[in-house]
Amino acid sequence: MAPTGLTLKRVFSAAFQIRTYSAPAERTIPAAKQKYVPTTGTYPKGFLAGTSHAGVKASNTSNDDITMVVSDQLCAAGGVFTKNIFKAAPVQASRRFLSQKENDNFRGVIVNSGCANAVTGKLGQEHAAIMARETDKCFEHTSTSNDIPQTLVMSTGVIGQRLPIDKITAAIPKAHQALGTTHEHWLNAAKAICTTDTFPKLISRTFTLPSHPNTTYSIAGMTKGAGMIHPNMATLLAIVCTDVKIEPSSINTLLRFATNRTFNCISIDGDTSTNDTVNLFANGMAAPEGTSALSLPPALLEKRSREHPFHSPRQDPPSPDAEAFTEVLTDFMRDLAKLVVRDGEGATKFVTIRVTSDLSHGVAKRAAVSIARSALVKTALYGKDANWGRILCAIGYAPGIMDAMELPAITRAPYPVAGAGAKQVVPERTSVSFIPTDGSAELKLLVRGEPETVDEERAKQILEMEDLEILVKLDDGPALSEYERDERVKEAIPRRKQHET
Repeated sequence: MAPTGLTLKRVFSAAFQIRTYSAPAERTIPAAKQKYVPTTGTYPKGFLAGTSHAGVKASNTSNDDITMVVSDQLCAAGGVFTKNIFKAAPVQASRRFLSQKENDNFRGVIVNSGCANAVTGKLGQEHAAIMARETDKCFEHTSTSNDIPQTLVMSTGVIGQRLPIDKITAAIPKAHQALGTTHEHWLNAAKAICTTDTFPKLISRTFTLPSHPNTTYSIAGMTKGAGMIHPNMATLLAIVCTDVKIEPSSINTLLRFATNRTFNCISIDGDTSTNDTVNLFANGMAAPEGTSALSLPPALLEKRSREHPFHSPRQDPPSPDAEAFTEVLTDFMRDLAKLVVRDGEGATKFVTIRVTSDLSHGVAKRAAVSIARSALVKTALYGKDANWGRILCAIGYAPGIMDAMELPAITRAPYPVAGAGAKQVVPERTSVSFIPTDGSAELKLLVRGEPETVDEERAKQILEMEDLEILVKLDDGPALSEYERDERVKEAIPRRKQHET
């Protein structure tokens, strides 16, 4: 039995260890975060949102925790999901539904917060399917175990606990009855998917396309996430809807491209969740009659959008409309992703890491992700310490940039791994700066491999700001000739055939 003094000490310690960055039970929004919550919105035609209270989490006695976002008519749908090996049941179910229906004829998505339905075995799979089928029933579509549901599924909350499925199935019809198109309906939906978020994350905007500029389209989306944020499918949940008409065969490629440049580029704590999901729904209800659906050439679909697909001379370019929409979608999802970072658990700064490279997007991203994940870089920024050497260090050990000759022994690859550091990053062409967000001049720290004399007081002023940009140029110096660039790229690519020979 513990001594009385020790017991009291533990009680007081527990009482004061309160996570002030977690959402209060009554979901009051901190004053500093109110500016990120929209008061109005313009939402895509034919999409509705509704919520209800199920009490998935026993401590939640009043807040809505079931969200339904659906289209008046069946639509194209795309999904990007977590790469975590322990994929949650709703992730597995939605991936299966999208594959079986080839991304077409979907109604929308049903979401519960409070329980992730992750690592819950076969029963978890059954519960995810039940949520989808119960939502289908609300639209007079009865699906059996042999049918493919028209509804995708998301869950978020505690991992390793089973869903109170009876509470959820009882609340789904109530969410359907509450469906509406107003800003209040959408904002309530954004609130109902929150867990440790301190504010609802919702954005909407309008845009046009080159072929018919007089038609106004809309795009709207909500996201949630404050923990388990890592640059690899880095959010918990995101739902994006648009009234543009998109070919089902192209919607996943468009979504992957946008996700790789937005949600896959943010980092807070280095964890990748079991439930990460981004869904895109497109019903085409704002498109004029006779308008063709946005589509991508077959060559672009095969690339899976890992690199920028729009400027290769060896393949047909997409239509101006497809290229314009991809830009709209990427910009939109980038702004959604930024809201996740601003609400990160324990986060005190919003840091943009911008890396340029004249070799490829992949090289720049490897360097940026390594900087973002570095605990030492984070501690320096938190401590307002302009220790920019930690930035260079993070670039130098980045996987794929660090000496490739050391990697095969670790990865057991049968051939050299892409990207020797001496080829992808040249110290003599590398520069680093802090870019203030108040519009004042950048503070140069390293210029083409040579350290600058840094004004420490000026550096501290910049680091005291809530927002900061770190600019890294891996291409600072004389531009590479086309021959030099091709030679460096060739040297950074694995030569499987040469090794086999």
